[in-house]
Amino acid sequence: MSLFRFTTAGESHGPALAAVVEGVPAGVPLAAEEIDAELRRRQGGYGRGGRMRIESDRAEIVSGVRHGETLGSPVTLLVRNRDWENWTAAMSAAPVENGGDDAAMRRVFFPRPGHADLVGALKYDRADARDILERASARETAARVAAGAVARRLLAAVGISVGSHVVSLGGVVARVPDALPDDLNAASDPSPVRCLDAEAEGRMIDAIDAAKRDGDTLGGVVEVVARGVPAGLGSHVSWDRKLDGRLAGALMSIQAIKGVEVGLGFEGAARPGSRVHDAIVLDGSAAQGGGYGRVGNNAGGLEGGITTGQPIVLRAAMKPISTLMRPLATVDLRTGAPAEAVRERSDVCAVPAAGVVAEAMVALVLAEALLEKVGGDSLAEVRRNLGGYLERIRERGIFVG
Repeated sequence: MSLFRFTTAGESHGPALAAVVEGVPAGVPLAAEEIDAELRRRQGGYGRGGRMRIESDRAEIVSGVRHGETLGSPVTLLVRNRDWENWTAAMSAAPVENGGDDAAMRRVFFPRPGHADLVGALKYDRADARDILERASARETAARVAAGAVARRLLAAVGISVGSHVVSLGGVVARVPDALPDDLNAASDPSPVRCLDAEAEGRMIDAIDAAKRDGDTLGGVVEVVARGVPAGLGSHVSWDRKLDGRLAGALMSIQAIKGVEVGLGFEGAARPGSRVHDAIVLDGSAAQGGGYGRVGNNAGGLEGGITTGQPIVLRAAMKPISTLMRPLATVDLRTGAPAEAVRERSDVCAVPAAGVVAEAMVALVLAEALLEKVGGDSLAEVRRNLGGYLERIRERGIFVG
């Protein structure tokens, strides 16, 4: 049984979204304001739609925290939907007399290509795709970001940071510096598209403006980097314990993510092994790696499903959003007749926000892997156990340091 896990609940236009995070050690500093800061980051970015002007997400800590510290019990978080006041009838949990009017109930019969509308309606035997899209909506990621903020506080307490930046958007590719800034988010967040390349930033904004004029949407690629991660998280012994697989699965679970790379990723498939694998060197300063360093980090901080002590580097590719202002062809779920897909209020581009969601998912997986490795019911115990483990791998006596 996993020591650390989370779940989310709620619909896009329901009363609220909720997240429950279990297995958080006692004594982790946590305040609602810290969670709110992450929620604000998720709502930012050039190309966002009308929903972001309605919502101003804030987290309510319902359980698991007292006087600014976690208690060791489940942490429950609530993010209320301000737009609920306009959906109380359409999203009511109570039965509707005589079925109600389709327009008033905001029923959806014209599924969007690329969305879960049709396949969800088929799987769950629903006549109204509203029953599917409300949960499939990326609005759910607000709860993930809230849960991820809890994981980030645990990781930060042991020296692990997680950041991200946009490396491409709408076909515009940014120049990524050889050495990323120490505080990646401090460098990327001021950009409207969370990009480190000022020249590419301008072209990305132009591409978003053009897509908006055309009633279209854009995707892109984000890079997530986790620093301070000790060697030895994850495992090679079973397929479901390999940390690169777990991280990739977590990123692929984000709405609209269609591809993930670890380190060099697909580029490595075109190179000879001599230009892919990271040579091992003795390095007394490589505390997280037990005194073993690497020449380069093409592996993205993971070998054999286990962390190496190098930064973890992941890239996630986001497809364009499915809701188009010039809709694609679809069929009427009631009759099978040709139709135009429904227009739900949507963004033109949410790639910058996707980076923030990806950070949250990476933080949640790393928190789970950390506690699997070192355990601990309190933050003090986690720190003590981690310190003992790192001391042990430094003291193996097979290197000069």
